Amino acid sequence: MISIFLKEVNEFLNSLIAYVVIGVFLVGIGLLMWVFPDTNVLDYGYATLEPLFSFGPYVFMFLIPAITMKSFAEEKRSGTIELLQTLPFRDSQIILGKFFAGFFLVFFSVLPTLIYYFSISRLGNPVDNLDTPGIIGSYIGLVLLGGVFTAIGILASALTGNQIVSFILAAFLCFFFYAGIDSIASINVWSDWSYFIAELGILAHYTSISRGLLDFTDLVYFFSLIALMLMLTQLIIGSRK
Repeated sequence: MISIFLKEVNEFLNSLIAYVVIGVFLVGIGLLMWVFPDTNVLDYGYATLEPLFSFGPYVFMFLIPAITMKSFAEEKRSGTIELLQTLPFRDSQIILGKFFAGFFLVFFSVLPTLIYYFSISRLGNPVDNLDTPGIIGSYIGLVLLGGVFTAIGILASALTGNQIVSFILAAFLCFFFYAGIDSIASINVWSDWSYFIAELGILAHYTSISRGLLDFTDLVYFFSLIALMLMLTQLIIGSRK
């Protein structure tokens, strides 16, 4: 698994993908936080990182599928997937290696946003007047969300040999699991089932963690969803041998 991880990370860093993804994420979030009139913190009147945690997931919906779209799709297109499967690696090791490589890049993209935290803390009156526990929880939620989106992207890439199709499918699935299920739950036909349907989606758990309370149920949900996506990927890869 480690060799697959290092291979994937090396390919990312030797291509423009990593730098474009990190650059687009930081520039996009930076514009939302400091420039755009409806979202920048300077117009809010109080120190907050809310734009990062509110809009970050929607930026992730496009950037993470761009990272993962070639994971298996490119291997299938070039025919190297058969060669990869002849090596002394289990399918689970290959999948985990690719997953952790993509997740590493996502985590590395989020890391520089800590600069925003220190900048905002200096702008507070008094200085450091921030909801630090809430911000820590929001960062954990954003990182876990990145893990889920990465797993979804890996699954989408395993389903097709076309990178564009993989990107579109992954972006759709990320949106569906993040906001789509919550929107379905809000339809006035479910009665008492609305709450349980909403709990199946990511948004409810992401919002809960963002309050700074690390509930065990929310953590189990994120890790279970990641595991489910990776297991489905293994079933797909295994069925094509």
